[in-house]
Amino acid sequence: MKVELCAASSNALLAAKKYQVDRIELCQNLEFGGTSPSWVLVKQALELGLETHVLIRPRIGGFIYSSEEKEILLREIEWYKKLGVHGVVIGAYDENYQLERPFLAEARSVIGDLDTTFHRAFDSMKDWQKNLDTLIELGFKRVLTSGLASSVDLGMNKLEEMTQYAKEAIEIMPGGGVNESNIKKIYLDVQPPGLHFSATSMIQDVDQAIFSAPRLEIDEAKIEKWMRAINQLKTF
Repeated sequence: MKVELCAASSNALLAAKKYQVDRIELCQNLEFGGTSPSWVLVKQALELGLETHVLIRPRIGGFIYSSEEKEILLREIEWYKKLGVHGVVIGAYDENYQLERPFLAEARSVIGDLDTTFHRAFDSMKDWQKNLDTLIELGFKRVLTSGLASSVDLGMNKLEEMTQYAKEAIEIMPGGGVNESNIKKIYLDVQPPGLHFSATSMIQDVDQAIFSAPRLEIDEAKIEKWMRAINQLKTF
């Protein structure tokens, strides 16, 4: 079972290296669900030798994109490919909460042979079986999902159902509320090929500057507990 850390800062990258996670989903602005990362952060991740998958999301909010935003998404993919990333994490749906298939097909063409994940936009869409079949047809390797719920604890039964439906055609990767207290249940009940977590805590700038705001930052104590719990699963 692969371990994927959602990394949104230089400190998170250093923690990913220290605790030897299998790969990272690299983004920024994690407080808002994540946006596309800076090229400097991407370069640091690659220089640390981390398997780096980048989130492609030019703004916060939902995943119904304008034609101009779609062009930005495609150009970001091209740029990250030139930097040497290992994978791309992307998602888009239409006004009916169905996959934006024409755009995603175009994006997959640009992504090419890179590992491709559809992110948690999947949890907002209707008719998950139909959409999962479409992702398989488009060549996506995995779906990041909390089981169509706000957290994996609430979506556990659906995660099991989705995993059974997908078989080996596409990976179902649980994410959203994964922690050391529920890892064992996910591992035993869902048996996923990978798990996604962030191990963050909300912090507040001490200087109280005019633009200071709470933000999520990697919590090393949490990632240490998380990885310890993962390693204990090897005894089962």
